[in-house]
Amino acid sequence: MKRALKICASVVALAAATAAMPVAAMADWLEEAAKPLKGTEVNGIFLDRPGYRAIIKLLPEFEKKTGIKVNYEIVPYENAREKEVLNFTSRGDLTMALVDLVWIGEFAENGWLVPVDDLAKDKAITDPNLKLDGFFPLLLEAFGSWGGTVYGLPFDNYSGLLFYNSCKLKEAGFDKPPATWEEVMTVYGPKLTDKSKNEFAYALQSRRGETQSADSFMRFLWPFGGSLLNKEFKSNLLSKESQAGLQFRQDLMKYQPPGVVSFDHAESVNALAQGQVAMITEWSAFYSTLADPATSKLGDCLAVAPEPAGPAGRLPALGGFSLAVAAQATPEQQKATWLFIQWATSEDIAKAYVEAGGVSGRMAVYNDPAIKAKYKFVEPMVASWQAGVPEYRPRFPAWPAISEIVAEWGSKMMLGEVTVEGGSKEIGTRMEAILGKEGYYDGKKKLLQ
Repeated sequence: MKRALKICASVVALAAATAAMPVAAMADWLEEAAKPLKGTEVNGIFLDRPGYRAIIKLLPEFEKKTGIKVNYEIVPYENAREKEVLNFTSRGDLTMALVDLVWIGEFAENGWLVPVDDLAKDKAITDPNLKLDGFFPLLLEAFGSWGGTVYGLPFDNYSGLLFYNSCKLKEAGFDKPPATWEEVMTVYGPKLTDKSKNEFAYALQSRRGETQSADSFMRFLWPFGGSLLNKEFKSNLLSKESQAGLQFRQDLMKYQPPGVVSFDHAESVNALAQGQVAMITEWSAFYSTLADPATSKLGDCLAVAPEPAGPAGRLPALGGFSLAVAAQATPEQQKATWLFIQWATSEDIAKAYVEAGGVSGRMAVYNDPAIKAKYKFVEPMVASWQAGVPEYRPRFPAWPAISEIVAEWGSKMMLGEVTVEGGSKEIGTRMEAILGKEGYYDGKKKLLQ
């Protein structure tokens, strides 16, 4: 709560500073701000995902208006963190950081990012309509903030949603999707599963790696009242609530396709798109794939709802990124990069960005009736961003090492190679060993995640 209050105070101070800027002098703030920076180059990393393809479509507008060149390399997600870390530790050429939810702690604690407050002190390069309070608060805290300081602005953000085949549900006698995980298990699962026809109620992407640890394992902790860690940063996996969630995940496998433990996102999405399963919980970004006739048979049967609620409520998966200015960049590059980040995440281009295939972190664009009518995922996604857990996956530097442990033993649980309790004990022991070495138990590091 203290962290959230600090962030709110920072947002209020920044809003007051930008509000004091003379509006007349900022009729076209971006062109004016960019005049001394023409010819400056911004260097960053993009992913091969809809949100990045969307901003690439809009880039010519920014470059024409500012004279700033934006260079980007498209990198697979699996290689992005390593590539950025190597660049920052060797003081390379990146001027912009693409910051995943689980990288913010590592990047901030190593001093690789410039705080937004420091950048915004220069009014000549700060949008008078920046409006940090125009972002969904959950996104600004989870993706852009660490230890009470805002470093990045939300970009390409996702929420876990329930995608389902409304025609299959209707044939089974349902006129609406399940509201709770208990309904999935006891009501919908039995009626939507026919193993003789290779038809199943649900598929949970669970391939070993970040997909297993973040998209499968963690998805069944929070809604059931569990968590990875307690307040002392000791394992909480043996708590009654955590065990209930992980056992529920295990029991739910009887309504899923054989081999689901090897399903990545593509296989899960394809299972719904081709009619093998009736429901999946997946990232909002996959809406375009499921709505495209070239990749999906669903057509008008595609429907979207918030993820089911557990005993602790609806606490869906949270994923995505922020864009931040790299501390290693020259002063001119930092200014040019700050201009690009503000533009790319602004309310001004939010509608064009969404229509090009991106997902904006701005609240205002989703009030547009045309946007709500055109994109079925918007209202469930907005509902899911009203409340959530910023540390859905821990955001501290130790997460990559812990993720590997969770992925290994979480997979063994699902495959029946260890019990839920036994696997939880192994993860807890190994996780605490890592956290001890990192300095979380001797006071060297603050208990921030």
